[in-house]
Amino acid sequence: MRQIFLDTETTGLYHAQGHRVIEIAAVEVVNRRLTKQHFHYYLNPDREIDQGAQEVHGISLEFLQDKPRFPDIVKELIEFIADSELIMHNAPFDVGFLNCEFGLIDHKPVEQVVAKVTDTLKIAKEMRPGQRNSLDALCRHFGIDNSRRTLHGALLDAELLADVYMAMTRGQDSLMMELDKPDRKLNHEITPVNNQPLHIKFASQAEIDAHEAYLASLAKSGDCLWQSLETVTKIEQQES
Repeated sequence: MRQIFLDTETTGLYHAQGHRVIEIAAVEVVNRRLTKQHFHYYLNPDREIDQGAQEVHGISLEFLQDKPRFPDIVKELIEFIADSELIMHNAPFDVGFLNCEFGLIDHKPVEQVVAKVTDTLKIAKEMRPGQRNSLDALCRHFGIDNSRRTLHGALLDAELLADVYMAMTRGQDSLMMELDKPDRKLNHEITPVNNQPLHIKFASQAEIDAHEAYLASLAKSGDCLWQSLETVTKIEQQES
């Protein structure tokens, strides 16, 4: 499944108060690698921008006057994200604004456009309870260079989020790769003490997938000791 990492900038915090999307960006990841495909637009919101919001992203209403409006780019957006796993940091915020924009043009919600919605903030809170889990904090934790992020910008934030997500999930994927590609140096037969041949049977892909799903369910419940130990190991490696 294609993974699309998406971020928005808005005129304010609450779409229910009539705030609008003024920047939207998304980057494509296939097989855990960024492709050259991305989606990025600044948008004219036809309303004022809250001062606090402008201080965060630095986008002025004057800059947006000649930019397209959301209905002008919605077809291209839908084509880009359709049937993907849509991944966002604090997904309820971005999904809420997208669905508000979709609602203004009588379009079905984003959850019916994509195959799956994933919230990296929720994942981070489960991995790092009680800690700061902003995008900047996660970049620092995983050693990701975010020095260009002097202001919030949707395209850069989408790219950084993809890097953060890969770092957060790298341990699981490396384990699955090891299970899927056993050491070629191993013989399929070894001779135990009683001199009787012992046949080694490796797990099937279906068994591996079931095991991965079981670990994911444990992680959601907070009972995945393996994941906790792995996080501790990573921290110790970074500190050494």
